[in-house]
Amino acid sequence: MDYITTKEAADKWGLTERRVQVLCRQGKISGVFRLGWAWAIPKDASRPEDRRRTRYRKIQEEQR
Repeated sequence: MDYITTKEAADKWGLTERRVQVLCRQGKISGVFRLGWAWAIPKDASRPEDRRRTRYRKIQEEQR
């Protein structure tokens, strides 16, 4: 299996590198593990759903 770094995942998913690191630490990305100080993310891993944005959009739609 091939792995990518947090920087590569951030570029691929349109997120910041720090946000990807937080998602890794929270266990939101399946198959991720640490190699020393770096995270190894499976190349075929999908971007986790951003619950913050969905929740905000739902509230905004209810107000209309």
